[in-house]
Amino acid sequence: MMRRGTHRIGGALLLLALLPVTGFARPFFFVLSEDDLSEPNQPSPADDVSEFDDFPEADSQPDYVFDPGSWSPIFEPDTNFGNPNPRDEGEIIYYSGVKKMLEASEGEFKLMEEAAAEIQAAAEMGNPQGQSAMGFLYSMGIARERNEGKAFLHHYFASQGGNMQSKLALAYTYYRREMHDKAVKLYSELAEVAMNSFLISKDSPVIEPVRIHIGAEENKEALRKSRGEEDEDFQILEYQAQKGNAAAMYKIGIFYYFGLRGVRRDHAKALRWLSKAVERGEPRSMELLGEIYARGSGVERNYTKALEWLTLASRHQLISAYNGIGYLYAKGYGVEKRNYTKAKEYFDKAADNDEPGGFYNLGVMYLKGLGVKRDFKIATKHFGLAANAGQPKAYFQLAKMFHIGMGLKKNLPVATAFYKLVAERGPWSSLSRWALQSYLKGDIGKSFLLYSRMAELGYEVAQSNAAWILDKYGERSICLEEFGFCTDAERHQRAHGLWWRASEQGNEHAALLIGDAYYYGRGTERDYERAAEAYMHAKSQSNAQAMFNLGYMHEHGQGLPLDLHLAKRYYDQALEVDPAAKLPVSLALASLWIRRNYANTFIYCLSKLQVDVMNSLPEVFLMVDEWVENVILEEGNATILTLFLCLVTVLYLRERQRRHAAVVRPQQQQQQQPPEEPPLAR
Repeated sequence: MMRRGTHRIGGALLLLALLPVTGFARPFFFVLSEDDLSEPNQPSPADDVSEFDDFPEADSQPDYVFDPGSWSPIFEPDTNFGNPNPRDEGEIIYYSGVKKMLEASEGEFKLMEEAAAEIQAAAEMGNPQGQSAMGFLYSMGIARERNEGKAFLHHYFASQGGNMQSKLALAYTYYRREMHDKAVKLYSELAEVAMNSFLISKDSPVIEPVRIHIGAEENKEALRKSRGEEDEDFQILEYQAQKGNAAAMYKIGIFYYFGLRGVRRDHAKALRWLSKAVERGEPRSMELLGEIYARGSGVERNYTKALEWLTLASRHQLISAYNGIGYLYAKGYGVEKRNYTKAKEYFDKAADNDEPGGFYNLGVMYLKGLGVKRDFKIATKHFGLAANAGQPKAYFQLAKMFHIGMGLKKNLPVATAFYKLVAERGPWSSLSRWALQSYLKGDIGKSFLLYSRMAELGYEVAQSNAAWILDKYGERSICLEEFGFCTDAERHQRAHGLWWRASEQGNEHAALLIGDAYYYGRGTERDYERAAEAYMHAKSQSNAQAMFNLGYMHEHGQGLPLDLHLAKRYYDQALEVDPAAKLPVSLALASLWIRRNYANTFIYCLSKLQVDVMNSLPEVFLMVDEWVENVILEEGNATILTLFLCLVTVLYLRERQRRHAAVVRPQQQQQQQPPEEPPLAR
């Protein structure tokens, strides 16, 4: 759960939730103090504030316009806009190669070679999309040698040709190497593109990549909610909507409009359901219709209708609608003329009710001096409040302020992190939706290929999902290399690399898995020092299990210096972070006490034997688990074993019944015998 800080610019601190990521990657906070604010009279390179005009003028466009070479025509032929017409022979060959690559991902290596040959031909023709796909093949080592240098060169030339996904791959490469001056330029451009897809009155529903696993287990609940129209909950909702439930109509419209929970985007269906909902007075549908007309999404852009719908929604006390009305006044759309005073009144109404969009829009006005005196401190305060509520547009503005030193001291690492957060919400994030759909259909190889593409672009969740698929499904993943299928060693190595990248971005579970792999020698040679390095990485994210493991390694001198004092410190820290660790920590501290006070005695030898037995349990459990999975749970064996157990149970019950009958029968016969007559008296 995200913690909220107090928001004051002055003697106190402003806490900004820098990366509110979900799952295992912990959120962390950026602390902003007075020292981060630039001097009021400091010359600013951004006196021309036109660059900060975040209000998009362009009409709503399909993904392939903003993301050239997008695979959306293959996965989601756009009924709202139609599909792109290939501009040249290179693009025709590129799309043919991509289709074959996706088909071959289920294990047809010869088809994969054909796909790689076509993609290479497109790249040699100078097609940026083909160059980008070749960069991916070289990065993964699929039907080509694994060569990071060649991957980088292909992505570089593709980015020069305008391929956005290659720009994202390069930005992530620079980000990992802390080359922030290069990363920030690319991420800022990508964030600009992502901003075009955000709504004007409030933030769009957050479409985060779904984490398909929780630890080592499948995330069944999240997967259940992502089955689209096949999901039972969606069908119940649709039934309620058909029966006239306005709230259900709105939700169905939202699902179709944004493509949520596995539902394919369809603006026509969305408009139909939203129109039915407004007929029944549903205010949220009124607001969204206002957004749709303002953006021209699936309809002809009409600012007058947009203002009418937003005004009607505001009369139903829908606070976020005030932002849309304020936006129209700020731009002079659908009204007589531009009116910043009126716009600020509406933004104030939204902010007074703690609406994040209101904070953000006020921040823009103070940053640019629109209808108010320009004030960077007040702008920063409002952006901070909006950012803590998860407003991506606020991250974008703060990133720009840190990037060029406007109102805030120039800080490229922070600017890069904020830009990255916004950029990853661009149209290329659709890869996650297609990967999830493939996984739910059982197309494991295709899902792995798509998650691998996203992993190359720097998405932590995709890195984690791809690694988990490799570990969970093995050959079914399908892992392909230069000349065929991956060996087990190659598969483990790829999974290890993906887990490591995920751990770098805050996934503590990934760091633990890497540590365990080195500690127990799973898929790699046993290396206590590298295990300790991985545990230290997880420990830096306040992970109790990692702290406990480090304590154990210090206690026994495995990969770390033998140091009983440090061991106790780590055990204590583990308990502080997670009170549920009380039992294992208590046992470890007891063992540590015996080691200190009764070294070289019988008690110590007994405790050491107990520890050795406990250390062997993970390997025993691993062998038992493997035996159960490979022998007992195999379909034919499971059927035979079930029948055998049923037969044994029947025989046992019959034998028990027979024995019971054998005991009861003599007793019944004895009871049925007539009593003996007493002897006659003589």
